[in-house]
Amino acid sequence: MTDQATSPFVRQTLVEPRKAPIKTIGIVGFIRQRLLNSPLNIFLTVASLALLALVIPPTVKFLLVDAVWHGNDRSACLEANAGHVVGACWPFVQAKFDQFVYGFYPGAERWRVNLTFLLGALLLVPLLIPRIPAKTLNSGLFFLAYPIIAFFLLRGGGIRGFVVNWSADLGSGLASSFRDAGSQLTGAGEAMTGGLGWPVILLGRAVALFGQALGWVILPLEWMRDYTQRFAATVWIDLTLTAAIISLLAFFLTGGFRNGWRALLRSVAVFAGIAVVIKVMDLDHGGLPVVDTRQWGGLLVTLVVSVTGIVASMPVGIALALGRRSTIPLIKVFSIAFIEFWRGVPLITVLFFATYMLPLFLPGNFTVDGLVRVLIGIALFAGAYNAEVIRGGLLAIPRGQAEAASALGLSYWKTTGLIVMPQALRHVIPGLVNSFIALFKDTTLVLIVAIFDLLGQLRASFADPNWATPTTLFTGFAFTGIIYFVFCFGMSRYSLFVERRLNVHKNV
Repeated sequence: MTDQATSPFVRQTLVEPRKAPIKTIGIVGFIRQRLLNSPLNIFLTVASLALLALVIPPTVKFLLVDAVWHGNDRSACLEANAGHVVGACWPFVQAKFDQFVYGFYPGAERWRVNLTFLLGALLLVPLLIPRIPAKTLNSGLFFLAYPIIAFFLLRGGGIRGFVVNWSADLGSGLASSFRDAGSQLTGAGEAMTGGLGWPVILLGRAVALFGQALGWVILPLEWMRDYTQRFAATVWIDLTLTAAIISLLAFFLTGGFRNGWRALLRSVAVFAGIAVVIKVMDLDHGGLPVVDTRQWGGLLVTLVVSVTGIVASMPVGIALALGRRSTIPLIKVFSIAFIEFWRGVPLITVLFFATYMLPLFLPGNFTVDGLVRVLIGIALFAGAYNAEVIRGGLLAIPRGQAEAASALGLSYWKTTGLIVMPQALRHVIPGLVNSFIALFKDTTLVLIVAIFDLLGQLRASFADPNWATPTTLFTGFAFTGIIYFVFCFGMSRYSLFVERRLNVHKNV
């Protein structure tokens, strides 16, 4: 007989069936767990549904149901002619569509804008897809070659020289400007009474001496420029000299005969590509007809300003963020002063200064295009904001990362470029994309300095009496709002994709 304390227990009757558990997956589970799991969430869900019911049906009715889709003038969008309550006047958008995209760009030359958009899309899309190979080549073409090709496609014109001529002209202009400024300071110091003039005189003589020394430094470049201009093929001779100088520098700086052949071949290939572009676009014989930037407008200007500002502000922000963390006092103070100055000034003030004040500080024979001045101001303004975002990412990296790299013998630049900066940028993807979206929307402020972007062209189109209807204003703003939303929403979604892909280790 077995002991009852150690014998197994066998139930003689069936257990009563229990109720089915509450569903926790699918749409029912989502509603239970996310929308109706507490009194506060129930109230917020009901309020949100009521708000959507108030907003979505009238919007759909205005944009689609009561909208007018065909017509040649304002009469098609009037309630008396349509026979019903008129919503959006889409014939107005169809009639002004070219103006919204190209601005006042000449109609016969708009194929250049289309080609620029197509090239940009063909280079950008493979860059955004992770698994497509040849990322280095694609990045070089998009960030280096494409801006130059786009400039000559959109603006037109040719080139009369290359790097030798450009460097000589820029250096001689700077040297003469320093000499003139030094002579003016010296004259102002001599005109002062008492003992207050001698510091100004010394400063003027120092500035003039610097200009004289700069003139002596660029003397070989000026000689080469004058020599190349004796021949008809100035551009090709200048390109050959530039290629020879840069290729030899790359060859010797990367190790010479031991390991510099790759850099030499790469440099030769780059200049061969530049020669092909010059020949295909006929840049040595005037290139395409010149279209002044004052004729640009619409979506073209919006994309040029926003893309240039986003791309150019990133290196500026990285340099300022590293400079603010530098141990060299001069670099640190300059970076802090630069960031605080640009962050403390409204963008409208930056645009006004770049458009109207900057030419007053340039030499008399040196001019900068108005759109270029705006692009420089926006890039510096956005760079100051990106610098603080990137600095936040740098502060999030543990000190042990840099110490471990130093223990392995890596230099500061390799540690920063290969270890610290990639992790910092990964941490601040949301902040950077938020700055990019804000910059894309802030491009509408260029209208203040007489540059007609997409919103500026829309406001200009309202002055056409042929399309003056009660719904034209709302239709135009709805159309531009949809365009801005598509671009901003696309950047937001792609940033989330990149964030999830780069932070896989946190999602496991």
